[in-house]
Amino acid sequence: MKIELTLDEYFTGVKASDRSILSRAITLIESTKKEHQALAEELIQKCLPFSGNSIRIGITGVPGVGKSTFIESFGKHITNKGLKLAVLAIDPSSQKSGGSILGDKTRMEELSSNPNAFIRPTASAGSLGGVARATRETIILFETAGYDTILVETVGVGQSETTVHSMVDCFLLLLLAGAGDELQGIKRGIMEMADLISINKADGDNINAAKRAAAQVKNSIHLFPATESGWIPQVETCSAINSLGLDNIWDNIKSFENNTKNSGYFTEKRQKQAIFWMHQTIKEQLENRFYQDASIKEKLIKIEKALLNNEISSYQAAKNLLGE
Repeated sequence: MKIELTLDEYFTGVKASDRSILSRAITLIESTKKEHQALAEELIQKCLPFSGNSIRIGITGVPGVGKSTFIESFGKHITNKGLKLAVLAIDPSSQKSGGSILGDKTRMEELSSNPNAFIRPTASAGSLGGVARATRETIILFETAGYDTILVETVGVGQSETTVHSMVDCFLLLLLAGAGDELQGIKRGIMEMADLISINKADGDNINAAKRAAAQVKNSIHLFPATESGWIPQVETCSAINSLGLDNIWDNIKSFENNTKNSGYFTEKRQKQAIFWMHQTIKEQLENRFYQDASIKEKLIKIEKALLNNEISSYQAAKNLLGE
């Protein structure tokens, strides 16, 4: 195998949906080497006109909800419709934990071997910003390669839900029934992000409990402020292990897509996301340049010492470092 590829070779391979070259292009994007980053930027620029033709779906859920089983089952449901599916994960902690998709890819045997599906764990860059950039750019590659449905899974907790929400069109929250509090301590903010909520494991003796949980969640949604999109979040029950209720989830996703495209919200949201990530990138780049500056590194040691000796306030210390 050729060690290095040219820009045109990468682009031609991605456009032709060559899985091997697509994998190498994603690795290029994830690389922190300057020469790789420069080539990756050129590749993304070349791919941009061919991107955007997909539905990007974020998936999050409470611990033990069965996300991996759901993604396997739902993924097969999508590919059976003749669609091309890409699955990505966001996990800034995957260096330590291995991440859900990293571990579960081996268990998603059918989906992994499906020629119309591509499962890619995100290599952790040790920071949410690095992982988010790689994921956003990988989405562009997948769209250029003709993948029309993209699932972005949150693996970490807390901040990762907000990050995934800011790069997808539709956000699906998976919950469980029968665990005491039906909302299992899910933060209100995450509930408010959801465009679709599904109670998983609605099978066997758990069916009635799942229906009760769904009714409870439906009632709680009315207490939330109206969504920007004007869409009322839908609540379903499903059994990923038995492939039940997946049609309803897919139909709701398509309804959401049609509804928001007709209202103009779909395009408006993507435009806002592009601007948001530009500003995020500016902040990250400014912070990196600041801390990498040799004179700042030297000054920082002295100012930190003064701060610890109570000779200067934190506010004044920051102003001094910023040259104000």
